[in-house]
Amino acid sequence: MCSRLRLVAIVSVAVVCAACAPITVRSYVERGANISAYRTYNWQAVGARSTGDPRLDNNRFFHDRIQSAVDAQLTGKGYEKTTSPDVLVLYHAHVEPEGTLLIDLVDARSDRLLWRGWATGGFDAAVDDQSWMERRIDETVGRILKQLPPRL
Repeated sequence: MCSRLRLVAIVSVAVVCAACAPITVRSYVERGANISAYRTYNWQAVGARSTGDPRLDNNRFFHDRIQSAVDAQLTGKGYEKTTSPDVLVLYHAHVEPEGTLLIDLVDARSDRLLWRGWATGGFDAAVDDQSWMERRIDETVGRILKQLPPRL
């Protein structure tokens, strides 16, 4: 009985630690890209997105939350969402085994990658807790787009 309780305690601590795993954020700017010259954006149309977990692949709230968090951050940085954008935005999310959220800004005319920001860390708890997922997405998107060079 004591060893079963010990095992449950160890597993519980491991799950909590994995859910709170630190987020590592990085970014890349294409050589020669003048990101500060871009003013408008919109989302690049993409097909079905695979996250590695079918519960999130079919979770419209998950995908909508990422897009609304990116919209809020870009608007806060002075970008305007328009039907004739300078920049197209797309994202990729993968939650297993280590969660990754990647955001790309692509030149709308040349289809050239201008900037990429990404975060890795513990996102797996997002599958089971909507409230936690929303907070984690908002925090992660904010940290990723903080890496985006400022507009002039």
